[in-house]
Amino acid sequence: MTGTVSNFMSRELIRVMPETSVKTVIQTLADHHISGLPVVDEDNKLVGVISELDLLWQESGVTPPPYITLLDSIIYLQNPSTYDREIHKALGQTAGEVMTPKPLTIQESQPLSEAARIMHDRRVHRLFVLNDRHELVGVITASDILRALARAQEGEPIIPA
Repeated sequence: MTGTVSNFMSRELIRVMPETSVKTVIQTLADHHISGLPVVDEDNKLVGVISELDLLWQESGVTPPPYITLLDSIIYLQNPSTYDREIHKALGQTAGEVMTPKPLTIQESQPLSEAARIMHDRRVHRLFVLNDRHELVGVITASDILRALARAQEGEPIIPA
């Protein structure tokens, strides 16, 4: 498979800032029928992603980690810091409070095959695309890569005109 990520990525992105309200994020996802949004700072640097799964904490609540008591001490059977993160997401009111930080990214100049490898290895359906200045310039999805594969199998040039 030839071609670079920039040949197949979507360039028109809806993005939110860390201070965007969760209510606005939910409405944006619903209005545009998308499953996640990049969260960028004032310099268009990617700081996180907020997805439908991040927002489910708002409704599902949080289950405390299992623990036992021994001699008046509490012994957690799971890491309690995970519980702290879950509470923060459940109570968060802004994209910055609810987002998942450090989303997976790829450079726009990388080969399309590298995007496919990362998605397969990490079991994700999208990668945010950065330019040389580490600014968000697009998103590449598994569907974009499948379309490129289909073109190649039909004998069409893989790089779109």
